[in-house]
Amino acid sequence: MDARDVEYRPVSVKEVLAEMKDTAELLIDLSYSAVLFGSAEVAEEVLALEERMDILQLQARMSLLMAARSTDDAEQLAPVLGVVGAAEKVSDAAGDIAKVVLEEIGLPDAMRTALPEAIESIVRATVDDDSRFAGRSLGEINLETETGVRVIAIRRRGEWLLDPNFDTVLEPVDVVLLRGSEENLGPVYETVTGDPYETPAAAEPGIADLERAVDAIVLMKNMSELAVDLAYGAVLYDSTDLAEEVAALEAEVDQLESRFEAWTLRAASRVDDPVDLRGLVHLAQSTEVISDAALEISEGVLRGLGTHPVVAEAVSESDEVIVRRTVGEESTLDGATLGEQMVRTETGMRIIAVRRPRGSPNVADDEWEIQPGPETKLHAGDVVLAKGTRSGADRLEELV
Repeated sequence: MDARDVEYRPVSVKEVLAEMKDTAELLIDLSYSAVLFGSAEVAEEVLALEERMDILQLQARMSLLMAARSTDDAEQLAPVLGVVGAAEKVSDAAGDIAKVVLEEIGLPDAMRTALPEAIESIVRATVDDDSRFAGRSLGEINLETETGVRVIAIRRRGEWLLDPNFDTVLEPVDVVLLRGSEENLGPVYETVTGDPYETPAAAEPGIADLERAVDAIVLMKNMSELAVDLAYGAVLYDSTDLAEEVAALEAEVDQLESRFEAWTLRAASRVDDPVDLRGLVHLAQSTEVISDAALEISEGVLRGLGTHPVVAEAVSESDEVIVRRTVGEESTLDGATLGEQMVRTETGMRIIAVRRPRGSPNVADDEWEIQPGPETKLHAGDVVLAKGTRSGADRLEELV
């Protein structure tokens, strides 16, 4: 039997779904980072994870088919199959983005200048034998607290560890994926590998329509990634409101793609070689697929089928958790802005949405603020939706 062959074996659907969620979200970050750095190494990691996702989705589908014994079972499990298929779509789209680098399809320099504003940087580093981190646990190093840089995944002897925790020990030759700000990544990378860290050079401003096309892709990327986060939030909390926000984001991404196409066609007549724009077109198409997949994740909630318990449990137990917290009266955040309290810095949690209940200042009915910024002011009773680590969720709990 070929090593890539997959046979049915009893597996925990909940565990498979949790790993698929973590893998899909990691793939989005890695694929864009590969483009940002023009890194074939990171792009190869994307394709390796994409292969792992193929196996996971087959295992999930086989287990779900074995579980369906009646029409009632089929009705309950249909949305679960939708979540599985959507995660696979995200994986395929990330693989297509990585191929922009591996197949040297062509990409304007302006793209690499714009992307750092859209994503936290991720670098791939191999633990050197002589690194002071080798043989020590992440808890002992206290990396995230001391530097703001987080180890989001480790590849060890061909196997992926997607949920490293304080007890995880870094071993020599481990391939670690580091996420953080550019200024903090450099020193950590050098400590891990013993090699100097090089940042990508900025490109000079170019053709106006091309700049607009690049800006459109950056916005599409932000909206698509947010849509995936909100979709899993909708599934976790069986929230029709969040599912409707996902649908609105997906529609907006579609409109952006249409405008992107017009700007790219205009720019094609003014670039030296229009073939260099192929990578930009691939990025836009793949990003739009990710937003479509987000809509599929939340479709069961949107259509009134509700959330199957196994999906909600998988989302709640995945590596990066999504939490919903209500701001308490006289808490640290009551009457303060996210920036004033440095919520992202202090907790490591990313606030992805705020729901202001009816009766709040200037609010006639419940309303959502999607992708709040440092200037967003919170009030008692506001519901905060945040994403990050479990330890970060605990720190956020103290604030709210």
